[in-house]
Amino acid sequence: MAAIAGEGKIENWSSRLTFLMASIGFSVGLGNIWRFPYVTGENGGAAFVLVYLACALCIGVPLVMSEWAIGRRAKNAASAAGSFKEVAQQNNLSSRWSGVGGMAIVAVFMMMLTYTVITGWTLDYFTMAVVGEFKGINAEQSKVVFNELMSDPMRLLFWHSLVIVIIMLVNARGLKGGIEKAVSILMPSLFVCLIIMVIYAAAVGDFEAAVNFLLTPDFSQITGETFLLALGQAFFSIGIAMAVMVTYGSYLPKKASIAQNAFIVVFADTLVAMLAGFAIFPLVFAHGLTPDAGAGLVFQVLPIALGDLPGGQLFTAIFFLLLIAAAFTSCIGNFEPIIAWVAEKFSFTRKKATFVSGLVMWLLGISSVLSLNLIKEFQPFGFISLLEGKTIFESLDYISASILLPIGGFLTAIFVGWRIPAKEMKAELGLKKSAFLAWQVLIRYLVPVAIAIVFISGVTA
Repeated sequence: MAAIAGEGKIENWSSRLTFLMASIGFSVGLGNIWRFPYVTGENGGAAFVLVYLACALCIGVPLVMSEWAIGRRAKNAASAAGSFKEVAQQNNLSSRWSGVGGMAIVAVFMMMLTYTVITGWTLDYFTMAVVGEFKGINAEQSKVVFNELMSDPMRLLFWHSLVIVIIMLVNARGLKGGIEKAVSILMPSLFVCLIIMVIYAAAVGDFEAAVNFLLTPDFSQITGETFLLALGQAFFSIGIAMAVMVTYGSYLPKKASIAQNAFIVVFADTLVAMLAGFAIFPLVFAHGLTPDAGAGLVFQVLPIALGDLPGGQLFTAIFFLLLIAAAFTSCIGNFEPIIAWVAEKFSFTRKKATFVSGLVMWLLGISSVLSLNLIKEFQPFGFISLLEGKTIFESLDYISASILLPIGGFLTAIFVGWRIPAKEMKAELGLKKSAFLAWQVLIRYLVPVAIAIVFISGVTA
């Protein structure tokens, strides 16, 4: 597969390590460090973690393997849509299957219109932490700080613009010159910051309470809703049906083991989520705060927990630096399939495709920024019952995460499990007979059924 149409060359990952760091970097994002702790806190701690682990292994691993296999199998495509189309044509299937890849590209583009804005929040909070804005802060003041940021369109627009410029500069340099170099800095930085925060939390927080909360399950807490939330978290945290894994898989050499690498990526993604829990909950418990604080756990509760602790200013800055690294690795990964599609569709060079994609994303992202303040009451999708009462920001997030991604994941499972001949998938995955049968059972039956349940439950709630 040509990395970008019109450049006349094929790019592959320079090493297995850089491929893994890029894939882990894409998977590890705010979903792990921001969303996982508060969802865990709201749903019983260790009981939720156990269900999440089962979902990550039984749903996440088979789908990651499938998407990498599709990308690597397509030799002449430069986007997820092109990869689905080529693999379909290789097996005498309808070219309409390209729509699955196209849907993934639309989903990831819509997600980027909100993700770049949230990434801007991490940059703003980091600067506030550096200057000691959170020292001695209480709950009411923390809420005011967050609301002031949300109500300032120029401040949000500045950060949104800066994020777009940074990821454009990285992705324009290509696979080796841009993405690999960026993740080789960001991923080690992320892990170093995370380990520092865990050690700090163990030293000054209530680490024993956090360990009990995260590792001692109360099985009475497990309900049908626990399974739905855990599956949703695993599905979206790992990054299924976002076109990124298909695109990254297309750069993967033939000799690389898809199954082995898939387990490593899912394990690392889960490890980061757990470490984030051990970095956050000891501080929350030590301060007498509740773990079920919801989406505000990181941006509103953590500054309170860190504010008065020894070295609080420094470690608040380190924590938000950690969030910045996580956010940017995901942004860089999410941007790549968009660039690939634009380059393939219009025969652009990588640099031109990057500029055009970034400019459109910046322009449309302005509406996402303004929907947090100036046009908060404007609800252009309100005529759809599922989106009634939602702002542009909330609608973009809901459509991509709750509608497009589940449908894309479901169709991917049907495509590789039922439409592509088993011998073709076995050859591409390089699995032994027993391992392939296990993958086939999961991808044919468990994965589509589980995704269907999550989707139906979500849209009928």
